Amino acid sequence: MYRKDFFVFDQDKPVPVVIRNYEESDFPGLIRIQQESFPPPFSSDLWWNEEQLKNHVSLFPQGALCIEVDGEMAGSMTGLIVDFDPQHPEHSWEEITDHGYIRNHNPNGNSLYVVDIGVRPSYRKLGLGKWLMFSMYDVVVHLRLERLLGGGRMPGYYKKASELSAEQYLDAVVKGELKDPVIAFLLRCGRTPVKVVADNLEDEESCNYGTLMEWKNPFISSV
Repeated sequence: MYRKDFFVFDQDKPVPVVIRNYEESDFPGLIRIQQESFPPPFSSDLWWNEEQLKNHVSLFPQGALCIEVDGEMAGSMTGLIVDFDPQHPEHSWEEITDHGYIRNHNPNGNSLYVVDIGVRPSYRKLGLGKWLMFSMYDVVVHLRLERLLGGGRMPGYYKKASELSAEQYLDAVVKGELKDPVIAFLLRCGRTPVKVVADNLEDEESCNYGTLMEWKNPFISSV
């Protein structure tokens, strides 16, 4: 199981944080993270429910991470293992995560797929999302998986959808010509784009597009 104790900084003040595996007693805090992290127009139907969370901690507890700041639940990240074929990357979030229930978790798969990551808005200035991502990279290395993979929202795309295709929008973000908060965050975490996927997730701001992005395990030379 996973636990990391360290400090982040609120300006010049060190703040103690813990990243660990979440468990059943954390469920109310995890649901609160979902509600605060993904407000409307994000669909509330996509917030975690207790059945989904029970599956996370029973089917793949190594991929169920949360971060606490001074003992307060501030963010979470969830994953599952899938057998990913780079030659056939198309999928929807619902399909590859079993609608968030992860009953399709495959312990013999080759890739860790990010089901979700969220940080409560009042804690975002501390860089917790990046620390959660780095901790999930630890899981990838520990389990000797080929990559971390996941679909990134494109919440700025709706502003440019009448002018640019989703692929052109992503290209402009990667070149620094446009800004997108989610794609930029993933790039800063070391993730690289694989493919734009249509109908990835019900998401008005992204016009239902997502960018499949990966981080390859540097210890596996065959990737």
